[in-house]
Amino acid sequence: MATYKKKGNKAKIDKVSKVEEQSTTAEVFNTLDETASKSEKWIEKNSKPLIIGFVALAALILGYLAYNKFVKEPKSIDAANELAYPKSFFDQAESGSATIAVDSLYKLALNGADGKYGLIDIIDNYGSTDAGNLAKYMAGISYLKTNDYENAEKYLNAFSTDDEILGAIAEGNLGDLYSDTNQPKDAIDSYIKAANFKSNEFTSPLYLFKAGNIAMDLENYTKAEELFTRIKNEYPNSDEGLKIDIYLNRARLAAQN
Repeated sequence: MATYKKKGNKAKIDKVSKVEEQSTTAEVFNTLDETASKSEKWIEKNSKPLIIGFVALAALILGYLAYNKFVKEPKSIDAANELAYPKSFFDQAESGSATIAVDSLYKLALNGADGKYGLIDIIDNYGSTDAGNLAKYMAGISYLKTNDYENAEKYLNAFSTDDEILGAIAEGNLGDLYSDTNQPKDAIDSYIKAANFKSNEFTSPLYLFKAGNIAMDLENYTKAEELFTRIKNEYPNSDEGLKIDIYLNRARLAAQN
């Protein structure tokens, strides 16, 4: 009799469980149906704004692709072709091997000749392109070398790059500019920015060295010692690092007096 009761209870429990399971499943499906119904109603209600949104997004994407293909890319190619002419004068001036006066070469680079664009024309017409950006750097250097410091500062500050050497040199030239115009504190700041732009064995110790020497001129010997110590610790095998002990000892002795 005990066995019979156990079987009966088990059958009853199984039946209840099955009913509960069916009830839960039905509830889930009902919930899904309700959610789907609400979603359908929402989509139906908002179908027009959704279509307009999708069309606008598609138009935006297509417009962007078309701009790149038919405007930006051709403009970049035109800018690069135009840059070749003034760049030839700039390169000759920088190399120092030309027979023409260097100042004249820089001015030809800036202003162009024979109806061809100079660097300023390229900046004005193609400033947003890579070639236009590079023209800003070359214009800044050209103005610096011809002692037009106001325009040199303007164009060097307008130039931007991720290149570790060119970016550091651009900032370092601003340091030279401030040094030449008797702004030693600004010069130190720019030289340090140049040194920190992207650490490397060529530009970093060079500009730390320049900054240290200006700090010495300002009798800020603690700052000079700090900068020379960085060269000794971080760039010992650089040209500056090989001779830095002399300058470091000089800064330390001056700081003690």
